[in-house]
Amino acid sequence: MGDGVVIDTVRSYSSGVVGRSLNSARTNHFVLDSSSGPNEALNSAEAFLAGISSCGVNLIEMHARDTGVPLRSLHVTIAGTRSPAHPGTFESVTMRFELHGVDQAQAEALVETYRHR
Repeated sequence: MGDGVVIDTVRSYSSGVVGRSLNSARTNHFVLDSSSGPNEALNSAEAFLAGISSCGVNLIEMHARDTGVPLRSLHVTIAGTRSPAHPGTFESVTMRFELHGVDQAQAEALVETYRHR
């Protein structure tokens, strides 16, 4: 592998319950359910969307800190729309960013930073 390459690895295992997997990333362990059930744990689609929205939060907060922008807090809401006929495909994904402690121009610049990375 060349320099600058990062490999993130997650292992998923059968749990003994159809529609539920046991997952490990580094020393973290978590349960994911299928969107079709049993729906007691976070489901795979929600985990996927959480990865995207948490990236937005983390990237914007770090960029604000590094550039001296006075961001106090940030909330990102993400919603993915899927058809029951094609549950493995998102028809649309929308994200709403709420930034506190910055003016409109600063907020727009921070969100643009996320969009371009």
